[in-house]
Amino acid sequence: MGGLPAAVHDIGYEPGLVVPAADGSPLLTDHYFPLDDGEFPTLLVRSPYGRGFPWAPMYGVLLAEQGFHVILQSCRGTGGSGGAFDLWRNEAADGRATVVWLRRQPWFTGVLGTIGASYLGYVQWALALDPPPELRAMVVQIAMHDPHRFFYTDGAFSLENALVVAMGLTSQHRGVPSFLRATLRLQRHLKKATGDLPLMKAYRSALGAPVPFLEEAMAHPDAEHAHWDGADVGSAADGLKVPTALIGGWHDVNLGQTLHQYGRLRRAGCETSLLIGPWSHQSALQQGWPEVFTESLAWLRAHLCGDPSGLRPTRVRVQLGGRQERQDLPDWPPAHREHRWYVDTGGTLTPRVPDATTGSLSFDYDPTDPTPSLGGAPVGGKAAQTDNRPLEARSDVLTFTTAPLTAPVDILGPVSALLRISTGTGHADVFARLCDVDPRNRSTNVCDGLRRLRPLDDPAAVTVPMGSTAHRFPAGHRIRLQISGGAHPRFARNPGTGEPAATATRLAPVRISLHHPSLLTLPVVDAAAAPGR
Repeated sequence: MGGLPAAVHDIGYEPGLVVPAADGSPLLTDHYFPLDDGEFPTLLVRSPYGRGFPWAPMYGVLLAEQGFHVILQSCRGTGGSGGAFDLWRNEAADGRATVVWLRRQPWFTGVLGTIGASYLGYVQWALALDPPPELRAMVVQIAMHDPHRFFYTDGAFSLENALVVAMGLTSQHRGVPSFLRATLRLQRHLKKATGDLPLMKAYRSALGAPVPFLEEAMAHPDAEHAHWDGADVGSAADGLKVPTALIGGWHDVNLGQTLHQYGRLRRAGCETSLLIGPWSHQSALQQGWPEVFTESLAWLRAHLCGDPSGLRPTRVRVQLGGRQERQDLPDWPPAHREHRWYVDTGGTLTPRVPDATTGSLSFDYDPTDPTPSLGGAPVGGKAAQTDNRPLEARSDVLTFTTAPLTAPVDILGPVSALLRISTGTGHADVFARLCDVDPRNRSTNVCDGLRRLRPLDDPAAVTVPMGSTAHRFPAGHRIRLQISGGAHPRFARNPGTGEPAATATRLAPVRISLHHPSLLTLPVVDAAAAPGR
């Protein structure tokens, strides 16, 4: 792949080493290493997705060529390792057992780093709960630390992403042919799996068999339920002193968790850096990989090899959407002012508070024909940003748009909507999305969020967190707020009956009304004072 650094060393390879877990289960492990004299630091990569493609070339080969011992290990119950895979429950202990094994290897110098993306980042946080003294650096890429926050957004099940992850976890470690067959099956059966009732049984058509950890997640939407005990390993950041680089994407499903951990690390006084590119979960490891790898390599060389020459001068680097350029910042979020835009009649967004006597705006959400998801934060290969005009043409989607901007508007930080909502049944979701409308009327999604409504006094004030972004609305463009009752199958539809989404057998339409004053809050940075590139 273009943009990657040239190899420094020829490499060797020891496949299928057996590392004993604490309970004796064999953890199959591959060892990549430079074929040169001298001492080299070690990198630990633990994966439930197998040790072959893409992890072997991305981590094993590339990093060994740059002068590291690389230990690529299959998590228990996957890729030939013994025991049973049990989402999250064994990662801390198995990581510590692997470090015990490393201490016995003659080539291990006592200098250890970790690196990995997605679940390969989760296992790093698990090890960091009680970091071994040898651990000198971590690179956590597009990763979660809290499985519940991956599966649920304010009580709404992240259906499509959960199916994609379950498909990967049950098939990818068996090899590329198995993974491709499972991918095609999911594509063929997705509509039936997400449209039939009850969801707890319907999903099986897409995956071919029951998946226990997925059913457990569906059955337990409450984060306080005992099922989730020990799942959240994010507290590792609270007192961490291991230098940690975080890498995320503006359209990555785990972006919120990445930014949350960045804040924790900063409060702990831990040396950290943050890179956020224009990527989704998948594209960060494809189109974004040259930049992601270069950033990761610089961090590892600085903290494991004593060579800081590749580090950038600022703690934070972000992609500014709308201008397709990078900005270096001292911290995240940068200083900004909150700018409020109010929804008004006629589908407008205005900086003025509308007349309180203005009537409400309503639409009907029908779960038998749910508002579809279009773009957003996919785990799979779907486009993260796309033209939203087909979605906005539906009768169950409200849009509110500013006049054409006379000057650029830069927003860097968290976006939210404060909406005053009433519903016919009390059981509904509200989905809010920020879009950039260009002079040709193309409406492109920037960021979004969903809240699950509970029966409250009508109308109720509801804040919808819409994630964080860094985006420039150029002069001549318009800012748009989009409101609907869901985004299916990205999120499991609200049945409208009060039944749990996983076991609901009935669907009921609901009228959702938006009352004044409702508003969009944007973190505006003055363009003239924007940080340098």
